[in-house]
Amino acid sequence: MKARTVLGAAVGTVGTAVLGNRLLRTRADDLENPLPGVERTIRWRGIETTYTVAGDPNDPEMLLVHGIYPGASSHEFAPIVERLAEDYRVIAVDLPGFGRSERPPLVYSAPLYAEFVRDFAADVADEPIVVASSLTGSFVAEAATETAFERLVLICPTDETVDERPWLRTLLRTPVVGTTLCNLLSSKPAIRYFYTRDGYYDADRIDAAAVDYAWQSAHQPGARYALASARSGTLDPNSEFDLATELAAVETPTTLVWGRDAEHVSLREGRDLAEAADLDLVVIDYATQLPHAEHPDEFVEYLAAELLHVGE
Repeated sequence: MKARTVLGAAVGTVGTAVLGNRLLRTRADDLENPLPGVERTIRWRGIETTYTVAGDPNDPEMLLVHGIYPGASSHEFAPIVERLAEDYRVIAVDLPGFGRSERPPLVYSAPLYAEFVRDFAADVADEPIVVASSLTGSFVAEAATETAFERLVLICPTDETVDERPWLRTLLRTPVVGTTLCNLLSSKPAIRYFYTRDGYYDADRIDAAAVDYAWQSAHQPGARYALASARSGTLDPNSEFDLATELAAVETPTTLVWGRDAEHVSLREGRDLAEAADLDLVVIDYATQLPHAEHPDEFVEYLAAELLHVGE
């Protein structure tokens, strides 16, 4: 009798999880392109990848590569794309596994994304300026050793997020339990918590539309696969990769941008990285890890001052 009760409870729990996951999928709308410009696609290793192009084709090219977090996409750059497009041919991409790009059940890894950045940049641009944030900065740094970039602008870059736990990746990739856990990790309260803790200095600046778009993005079919790698630490570069060493070896001029009040990847770490790799460091006040989203005017003004003559 007890065994039947336990089995019945287990079946009921699984059934509830399946029903809840299905309900969340039906609530998530198809993602609209959040950026001004022309949307295009490119097939990379069989993965249809979406990107948006804005600005004059004759202007210097600038590639924007979003960070890695639940619901991440090129929407991260929505506050600055239109401004940047006044002076640059802007290319904002949704990485495979995120945004409007396809999300096949791959084991996503740092080498895969570094190779994607390298190949994508070579296919759609000609020595672009590359702007990338957080963990994606390490992918760009690795790609830069084999790719011609005009300049790198890395926002709070890091090569280490959480301790590596491959078992967690396996769990998060499972259809029922994994989907349920990923839905919890990418709920609207969880996304807002990320923005409050790591993204914005002033929580009042968090745009409800940005939270909603991130939630929609995080609940697209296949979203759990890239998230599983990110949350398990298996998306970080391997232990032999050192971001400071990598950036010191890159010949491309590189500037670091940091929010003064960043905690997860602190300004102290930014200063140590800048010193170790002999790089310029720009600090934006009253900002954490998304200074370009929280203070778009200041960020674009910096780029205009630093990059005005690039490509001339």
